[in-house]
Amino acid sequence: MRPEQKRNNMEITKDTRLTDLIAQYPWLKGEMAKVNEKFKMINTPVGKIMLGKATIAEMSKKSGMEVEAIIERIKGLINQHINQ
Repeated sequence: MRPEQKRNNMEITKDTRLTDLIAQYPWLKGEMAKVNEKFKMINTPVGKIMLGKATIAEMSKKSGMEVEAIIERIKGLINQHINQ
């Protein structure tokens, strides 16, 4: 088993903080715009401030996407990254 596969065990829920996701999957920060165009702001100075506070549920409210859709897209990115 590759080391990256061990990191695919994180449970992602509506209460998962974005900062925890980025800590587990640092490359995800640059990929979040693939989940929703509005998540590009994560890479701005204001976005960095929000990183520590934002949960999936809050991201859902700000983006207009359903919580489950965000979770599924993030999981898809993680799986895609691991399977490369």
